[in-house]
Amino acid sequence: MGKRPFVTAFRLVGVDGIEVDTSAEMLAAVDRLFKTKDVGLVLLGSDLSVAIRLKLADYRKKRAVPLVYEILTPGAKAEETEYSKVLRAMLGV
Repeated sequence: MGKRPFVTAFRLVGVDGIEVDTSAEMLAAVDRLFKTKDVGLVLLGSDLSVAIRLKLADYRKKRAVPLVYEILTPGAKAEETEYSKVLRAMLGV
């Protein structure tokens, strides 16, 4: 799930995807996917997911499946992730 170039790259290898243009659209789409039973893995483009990372942690603490994984989008800078903040958000501390 991500912007068109990100999703197109996955479609070229046979993986379905959802195109979104904003972090809010991404969060809404993740919400819909968490309500289905047939999705096991959700790959998110990091350019949009970074803004909703703590909200994603809320989803992760409610359900382990689907696994939500952020992938660095082409051209984006790698950033330091404070996993302790994400873990605290997932644990509700």
